[in-house]
Amino acid sequence: MTLLKYMSYFTTFSVFAALISIVWQAFLSLKQLNKVTLILTSLLAIENLKRPSPNAPKLKVALGYGACSDLIISATDFLNYSSEIVPEIKPEFTVDEVNDEVELLQTFGYYFENGAAAERVMPNSYLFRKLIQIAKKQHKDNIQWVIGGNAPLMGIRFDKEGWEVLLGARVSHKLRRLIPNSIKIAGDQIEDDDIHLILEYKAGEKWGPFTAPRANRYILHNDQNNPHLNSLEHLQKAIKVYQPDLFVISGIQMMDSYKFEVGIREERLLKLNKQINELAPHTQIHFEMASYVEIELLQQLRTYILPYVDSLGMNEQELENLAQVMEYGKTSFATDCNPRVGATLDQMRKVFSMLAKDYYQNASTVIKTKRRMVTRIHLHTLAFQALLTAKDSAWKNTKIGAAKAALVAHRYVCQTQMINPESASLILDDSFSTSLDADKAQRVSFDPQNAVPCWSETLQITAQKSQEIEICVAPVLVCRVAKKTAGAGDNISAAGLSQQL
Repeated sequence: MTLLKYMSYFTTFSVFAALISIVWQAFLSLKQLNKVTLILTSLLAIENLKRPSPNAPKLKVALGYGACSDLIISATDFLNYSSEIVPEIKPEFTVDEVNDEVELLQTFGYYFENGAAAERVMPNSYLFRKLIQIAKKQHKDNIQWVIGGNAPLMGIRFDKEGWEVLLGARVSHKLRRLIPNSIKIAGDQIEDDDIHLILEYKAGEKWGPFTAPRANRYILHNDQNNPHLNSLEHLQKAIKVYQPDLFVISGIQMMDSYKFEVGIREERLLKLNKQINELAPHTQIHFEMASYVEIELLQQLRTYILPYVDSLGMNEQELENLAQVMEYGKTSFATDCNPRVGATLDQMRKVFSMLAKDYYQNASTVIKTKRRMVTRIHLHTLAFQALLTAKDSAWKNTKIGAAKAALVAHRYVCQTQMINPESASLILDDSFSTSLDADKAQRVSFDPQNAVPCWSETLQITAQKSQEIEICVAPVLVCRVAKKTAGAGDNISAAGLSQQL
């Protein structure tokens, strides 16, 4: 009887404990939902602070270069895991180009396990066409064809935000129908568009023994048009009349690892440099970074592009890559897919300071009137948006730009205009350090009712020069079930830019 009595007590206690656990979990879930709702309400209120006058003229943006057709497919459905080919993940799998199926599986596995976005050229045209045909024939019910390319996707976002848009691209009649008629195109019509194979995966998906820590995509391409920036001359001619307020440079990663004849790539970059240097002084110039692996091209970007632009946009992988190239002359492997805010801001300060120092040290050169100093850096990550702008620059509304970018991140990935708090989660902590340097760091706590903290700093650029900057950090309401990741960065970057002029 005593044993039965104790068992009865134990059963009663277990049931009571289970009920308490259920109630506690429900309380925590409700608390989190309330927090997400407050942050969403705050972000929407900040987004609505900038309301253009209905009678005000539209701002103008010109974007280059190129366009493509994106073939989107589930990566784990398309690629069959092989333990013989990918028994473990190694850093040496980050090859510059993918030449065969072995390298495809190995490089995909490396970036999949790290949850990092990647883009690689496949010089083997036969293999690339074979992969496209397999996707079209064996997975025809599970593929999606959409317009691709950084410039078109950013242009479509600017169009949605009420800007006048001029796109530099050569497109087919089929692709032109996917671009809003309100967008002007500088470039002739072509028969066939370049195709990009977009291998997407969701957070928690498994591929063999590997699990994706976040949703992302791996892109393969074998472009024939885009690497040559074939629309450059068309856009140059149109810009003389168009006179944009903003000029966006993107798609240069198509040159990465492409087999040019000697001197051809540098010649095209020199023409690009000439084009941006002929823009009016009031036209702000933005360069959208991408997944670069070839050190020679990155060094050419440092020579022909970075000293002549006002703004940079990138994700955490691209920021790390740029910082490594500028400081050490080498590229990086996949980085943390959910980086700490303080470490990220330190990298942004470092890149900003190095570019500013380079500007001031070369201010007395004969081309000083053409050089520009980067006055804006936008970093977009899964968990947060960070915007750094120089005080007294052309860039306004840093807080609004950060909030807008954070909202568009959710809207685009969830493919919805109305944000449901129950479809969102927060990855960012309740507070963060502004730096890893203990002597300079401050602790910033998030107020859900004022969701975008901003503050001012002074950066010492040289012994004689300092620069006042503003930094804003906005939490992203991360989409719980990602429906689309390819093109997210382009939409996020364009959304932030659209609010700052």
